[in-house]
This record gives sequence, structure tokens and C-alpha cells, in this order.
Amino acid sequence: MTTGKVVLLNGSSSAGKTTLAQMLQQVLPEPWQLISLDQFRDGLPARFRGLNSPQGTPGARGLNISPVEGDGRRVTAISFGDVGERMLRGMRSAVAAFAREGGNVIVDDLLLDKAYVRDYVEALGGLSVTLVGVRCPLDIVNAREAARPGRFPGTAESHFHAVHAHCIYDVEVDTGSTPPRACAERVVRAMAVGGNAFERLASELRS
Repeated sequence: MTTGKVVLLNGSSSAGKTTLAQMLQQVLPEPWQLISLDQFRDGLPARFRGLNSPQGTPGARGLNISPVEGDGRRVTAISFGDVGERMLRGMRSAVAAFAREGGNVIVDDLLLDKAYVRDYVEALGGLSVTLVGVRCPLDIVNAREAARPGRFPGTAESHFHAVHAHCIYDVEVDTGSTPPRACAERVVRAMAVGGNAFERLASELRS
């Protein structure tokens, strides 16, 4: 059986990953399944989606949103406890399982830690992966975040640079200056050429 392909979108919250993913679903002729961190987050019980939850509580064990100091101002950080980390590992395994069953997958995720990159490299070994950096100027990201219901100010800013710190990409797009369709077409062209960012990451991690 032919395995599916994977397009892995990485960028800050409100950078435009979901919009890009949906546009890719429109322009690509084959069916592409979208698997996103937001879907898995929303699948957690409400009590494990914390808002400044103290350590040891269910909210801190899942996905916790907490105020922190960032560059002299208060921002809102995302952190994962043991339940949240298990959820993330399950998501990566689900992406791999779907692709190994022959399904094409677009992944919308935040690679906030080098260990997360390592997990993807291990889970998706042997599969065709296009790694996409989704960027956008911070002022636009902040404006988008403020306009989205259920989003907390400063969340994207807290990981705006860190989310890209552990990645190299086959292609990068700027959703602040480029319309969604043009961004998607740029990714499709990169897919056609074929990339080696994932193999390079795997080599770096092995060394």
C-alpha cells in the first residue's frame, strides 16, 4: 500500500496556519486530512484546559495558559503537563498512523520544544514530509489574536520566536504580506520539487 504524504505547518498562534491548511485542502486535487493541535486541545476534558492553574491541579496537568513576564511586559504562555504531553505524543502518532494507512495529512502544530521536533522525526521516519514555516509580523499576529474569540492577549507573542528555534524548513510563507492562495501555491510548488528539511533535522538530531 502506498503511504500518504505529510505537510507539517509550524508557526506561532494566529500566524495563519489554519487558513493556509484550509486553502491547501482547496488547491490540492487529492483529499488531505487536517490534523491540528487545536482539535486535540479541544478534545481534552474542560478541567484539563487550565487558566493559570496551580501545579498539581488538572488544569496544570493538561494544557495551561498562564501570565508570564516577556521582554518587560506581561504575556500569556502555553505549558503542558503530563496529560498534555501524552496528548501531544498521541497526536504525532495519529499523524503517522494516518499517513501509513495511505492518507495525506496537513498538520497544524506549534513546535515549541526540541523534543517535539525529535518526536515528529521519529514518528514520521520513512514518510514524505514537507516542513513549512508559517510567519507573520507580530503586530498583525497580535491584531488577529485580539479579534479571535477565546484567545488570550500575548499568547502568540510569548512563543513568537521560540516556535521556530528548533526547525529548518523546505519553504516559508509570510501570511501578513501574501494572500492565502498565493501562500498555498508556494507550498505546493515546494512539495513538487521535494525537500530535505526533515532528513536534515533527523541527521542533526542523530549527531
